Amino acid sequence: SIYCYRKPKTKRAKRFLEKREPKLNENTKNAMLIKGGNANLTVTEVLKDIYAVKKPFAVLYKRKNITRPFEDQTSLEFFSKKSDCSLFLFGSHNKKRPNNLIIGRMFDYHVLDMIELGIEKFVSLKDIKNSKCPEGTKPMLIFAGDVFDVNEEYKRLKSLLIDFFRGPTVPSIRLAGLEYVLHFTAVDGKIYMRSYKVLLKKSGCKIPRIELEEMGPSLDLVMRRTHLASDDLFKLSLKQPKGLKPKKKKNISHDALGTTYGQIHMQKQDLSKLQTRKMKGLRKRPAEKSAEDDGASPKKSKSA
Repeated sequence: SIYCYRKPKTKRAKRFLEKREPKLNENTKNAMLIKGGNANLTVTEVLKDIYAVKKPFAVLYKRKNITRPFEDQTSLEFFSKKSDCSLFLFGSHNKKRPNNLIIGRMFDYHVLDMIELGIEKFVSLKDIKNSKCPEGTKPMLIFAGDVFDVNEEYKRLKSLLIDFFRGPTVPSIRLAGLEYVLHFTAVDGKIYMRSYKVLLKKSGCKIPRIELEEMGPSLDLVMRRTHLASDDLFKLSLKQPKGLKPKKKKNISHDALGTTYGQIHMQKQDLSKLQTRKMKGLRKRPAEKSAEDDGASPKKSKSA
């Protein structure tokens, strides 16, 4: 499709277009959660709980959308451009693939990666009667299982889950802010997602005693179909602009301990004019000074 660029007529439209322009430091990625045309109650509740975890960087579409992302991706790309979201979670249900979730991400408003997951067990936020973390809390992500580092599809799923749940980039971290954990375990062909609240208990010293309290949602998932980007396209999506790359400094090196060494280039010095430490014993007598000026040796003083 060909888009015709129009110059904005109002300041509001100009600000809107400026927000969507490429930036050196991109905004926090937003996610859109879409319900399929035949989504059941379980899928709907899962989307609501993921939306509660992801807020405020998420958009929940309440109406049903009859689409099949693995067959036709145009509707997803349309919604991505409309809501300015680069992540998506699509829920559907049918006889062949019951309780189905499709998690994916966009690159330049086109589908980059897409992985289909089946829900085998689900425990909602409402079913676990514990205190919850406040909205917008940045989670700590933990991945357990060798398959996340061995299998190519699970590697891409790990990258996708980090992208989806990581939240905003923060300059500093305080201990009291570490209160939310998302734990993903891959074992025996299943993926277990658990959510915990971190409790800081008294321990009798400066370092508190840590306890985890399950908060919800809790999901048992199984991987189904995948649609992964080629290595070239994936590498292109990871390319950083030149403005973010640190400039190389000449003649500076670092050793293994982090010590900085620098090389300085100077002109040749005349050591005869080098200023040394002034001492009374090294002072020249007036006769020596006059001899140096005349270019002759100093005269011997007559003995009395």
